[in-house]
Amino acid sequence: MNEASRAKVLLAFAIVYLVWGSTYLGIRFAIETIPPFIMAGVRFFAAGAILYLWLRFRGAPGPSKAQWRSMSVVGFLLIGIGNGTVSWVELTLPSGLTALIIALTPFWFVSLEWMQNAIRPTREVIVGLLLGLSGMIILIDPANITQGGRLDPFATTILILATMSWAGGSMYSRSAERPASQLMGAAMQMLVGGAVLIVFGSIMGEWAVFDPSAVSTVSLAAFLYLIVFGSLIAFSAYIWLLQASSPARVSTYAYVNPVIAVFLGWLLAGETLTPRIMIAAAVILSGVALITAVKIRLAASSLRRES
Repeated sequence: MNEASRAKVLLAFAIVYLVWGSTYLGIRFAIETIPPFIMAGVRFFAAGAILYLWLRFRGAPGPSKAQWRSMSVVGFLLIGIGNGTVSWVELTLPSGLTALIIALTPFWFVSLEWMQNAIRPTREVIVGLLLGLSGMIILIDPANITQGGRLDPFATTILILATMSWAGGSMYSRSAERPASQLMGAAMQMLVGGAVLIVFGSIMGEWAVFDPSAVSTVSLAAFLYLIVFGSLIAFSAYIWLLQASSPARVSTYAYVNPVIAVFLGWLLAGETLTPRIMIAAAVILSGVALITAVKIRLAASSLRRES
């Protein structure tokens, strides 16, 4: 890899690490005066429409019906359920804790890969899984107090299920029929996922309670930040990284984002940062880091054998 290519990879990693880590706080500010499902739906639909139209203008071929079907499934699982749930649970969960719980996503990747391909996890991976489980027990303990109240068990459970949906959608996307352009696939996923969230928000009556004149400057700025930086720039950087680097290395975002989110939530939103939360964060992120390190080592070993 030459210096120019290395610089591009480092820049893309920096974007995914920092921008995605900041989107949890962005969501927190956006939903203060914008209903969560409407906010998330319009955010992704707008970003998907911009990217889709830009790609078509640049000459990208239109997707086939089969590609639309498969990308619709991925968009529903990743954005409709995964990201939509994040926006909703932040009504009751602090942004930092939300990011910590989402850090469990790599554990579901390991479990699904084990069930789907009969790939038995190594001893290190099993230790990592146990560390993550232990961290969640510490975090969700009934005695844990956050922002003057108990950690909402229902919202926490729904969020854990959403991480499973994200992992399942990601696993399915590996074999799903998709356009040759990774960015086109991302645009289709955002369009479908955004549309699903808008419809769901309508069913939940969010339009009836949404008052555009009551949207604060902070919420509007956060909403625009999520569209431009969270969806268009960071999501595009993530898709590009999947081609420029190994999936194992790209997955390191899973334990960098929570660190950024917890720090920003404490610094800018006054979110509680108790010793229990810090201990749980250390345990969860250690487990994810261990699993990711094993994946990177195995991927590097596989490349050496192939060469």
